[in-house]
Amino acid sequence: MAATGTAARLRRAIAPVVLIALACATGCGSGGAANSQTQNHQTTPSLLPSSSESASTAKRGVITNYSGPKIYRPSGITSGPDGALWFNNYATGSASLARMTTTGVVTGVACCAGLRTTGPDGALWIATGNSITRLTTTGVVTVYTDPSIKFAAGITTGPDGAIWFTNIGNNSIGRITTAGKVTAYYDPRIDAIVIAAGPDGALWFTNYLNNQGPFSIGRISTAGVVTIYTDPSINRPGGISTGPDGALWFTNNGSNSIGRITTAGAVRNYKDPNIIEPLGITLGPDGALWFTNANSIGRITTAGSVTIYNDPSIKGVLDITVGPDQALWFANYMGNSIGRISA
Repeated sequence: MAATGTAARLRRAIAPVVLIALACATGCGSGGAANSQTQNHQTTPSLLPSSSESASTAKRGVITNYSGPKIYRPSGITSGPDGALWFNNYATGSASLARMTTTGVVTGVACCAGLRTTGPDGALWIATGNSITRLTTTGVVTVYTDPSIKFAAGITTGPDGAIWFTNIGNNSIGRITTAGKVTAYYDPRIDAIVIAAGPDGALWFTNYLNNQGPFSIGRISTAGVVTIYTDPSINRPGGISTGPDGALWFTNNGSNSIGRITTAGAVRNYKDPNIIEPLGITLGPDGALWFTNANSIGRITTAGSVTIYNDPSIKGVLDITVGPDQALWFANYMGNSIGRISA
């Protein structure tokens, strides 16, 4: 695809995160649950194969789509500590949070849009612009502010029991304890959105927001030591996840490929003609990496074998996560729906 197409896709992918950060910079509303509603859903087998690997089981790749008036422009889907799926939503006309059960019942939550992680305290921790918000599953909201928090975007739980996040507004990585103590680690080489806990006790992040390069993968130890890894194959990296092989796997949105980096910094790139503008990535329950792939869902094994699952309901998919039912769940941003695919 032409560079202009990739740039446009990146802007569309980044927009939900950045807009939420900007909207929440002046404060997100507080509140509890709104009305619940079961969404329409339709189950279809995925259209196979568009891949270099056929499905290993007959059950893999069955797609269910949930849509309805309570789901609009969803993004940032994650599995919550309560056995439900949580995602950003615009059904009320502004950025908010929504909760969906694995049977498709959606509840609107009048606060806290942003990327989120489950903390060691069993609460949701949410990157909300110039603050970090803690939300319990019963609706109790606590907002933490600090001058160092600047357009917080990516967020994850660290191996040290703290919450780590990216500050896209000031070249830093932030850390907040469950008691609310904030520390910022600054480095001019940091320009990150997505962050994940690595297998080596450090945090790993993708560096690409400036959209100019050199693009890179970053590592920060829990002591704040930053290492940046560059490689010609790293091209606008998006999501990042720890794999079952002890390496980090990431999407290269700019080169239509999936990257792998060892904890020693050795990079390998996997290209496939069916990989198109990948963004989100997560480790599946089957030991493979699953990723969002333009208007499809992709799966790559640690040996590099790629399978692409197509369905007409998949439109502008941004994020993917493992659900409490051991299926993969994803947000169809342009399709105004939540999708599920069996692993």
